[in-house]
Amino acid sequence: MITAQMFDAPRLVTQQPLMELSGVSKRYGSVEALRDVSARVYPGEVLGIVGESGSGKSTLLRMMNLEETPDIGDCSLNLPETKGNLFALSRYAARMLRAKKIGIVYQNPHLGLLMHNSSSGNVAERLLIAGERRFYVLREKARDALNASEFPLSRMDAPPIELSGGMQQRVQIAKAIALEPAVLLLDEPTTGLDVSVQALVLDTLKRLQRDRGITMVIVSHDLGVIRTMADRVMVMRRGKVVEEGLVDQVFQDPQHAYTQQLVHAKL
Repeated sequence: MITAQMFDAPRLVTQQPLMELSGVSKRYGSVEALRDVSARVYPGEVLGIVGESGSGKSTLLRMMNLEETPDIGDCSLNLPETKGNLFALSRYAARMLRAKKIGIVYQNPHLGLLMHNSSSGNVAERLLIAGERRFYVLREKARDALNASEFPLSRMDAPPIELSGGMQQRVQIAKAIALEPAVLLLDEPTTGLDVSVQALVLDTLKRLQRDRGITMVIVSHDLGVIRTMADRVMVMRRGKVVEEGLVDQVFQDPQHAYTQQLVHAKL
């Protein structure tokens, strides 16, 4: 349901959700990672998901990326070519949908990149999965995506293993946006980076969002990152969403005791 409060969020298109997850639950043995979680992501917005380690936020992001399927629950993407519950897709169909419509940047670049391949080759890999075979097109689109992520083109043939952590994240960003995805997922994209490098990466993401209107979901334990990037925020604890709303509203006047703890600890 779209509430009146959403009309105050910058860039937020008050229409039907672009992505919607409903009633998602997931167990790993005796551990309940997600319990009846629902989430909506609207076109053009940045949704932040915050919570302590083990709260379920990264598991939820993997569900959005169709890397995992829940024990129960639905996922939909409001695009002409996608119908029904995406969790019911075959592994191949899910892989193709991820390649074409969902981009992701992992906290650990080793999860998203082939560390010994060239940086341009890493970006081209995504294009190859989507069916592009022309070398000159692969090269040009890889160059364009790297340039958009503010990666130095003089290093585009260098493998990520030779690059700094900040540059590795820029290669991940380039790979994620190469096919202009409907939604970009970011899992702790600045964790482990120096403060100055964190700021540069966040500036790049903010510019991409502003210039291209990319819909984003960003997971972080850092409230400063969420405050800087997000329009709305979901607060998670022990696999459940305990509070959600506009970022300023939630952080300035938290209602749930856990959110109050998070905000006061940050202060």
